[in-house]
Amino acid sequence: MDTVDMDKRALRIMEGWDPFSVGTGEYHTEANDVIDRLHDIDHPSDLAKAIQGIYESSFKQWIPLEKCVEVSYKLLAVKYEAKHII
Repeated sequence: MDTVDMDKRALRIMEGWDPFSVGTGEYHTEANDVIDRLHDIDHPSDLAKAIQGIYESSFKQWIPLEKCVEVSYKLLAVKYEAKHII
């Protein structure tokens, strides 16, 4: 899996995540920001904090870190798979 495929899979995960119950697909800018950070972050807690900050900055609402950790594990699984497929 190349980086483009990884990004597409990660984007599908982020587009399906609706932390504020406003409807999926309403977070395109934030999803892209998270994917940019995914390239640089390998630890679930660090990625979760980045996710939390991105969404809080955009929506002025706080998301519990536990919810961000859940999605960070999904994203990092995609990243790990992309790095380890021959």
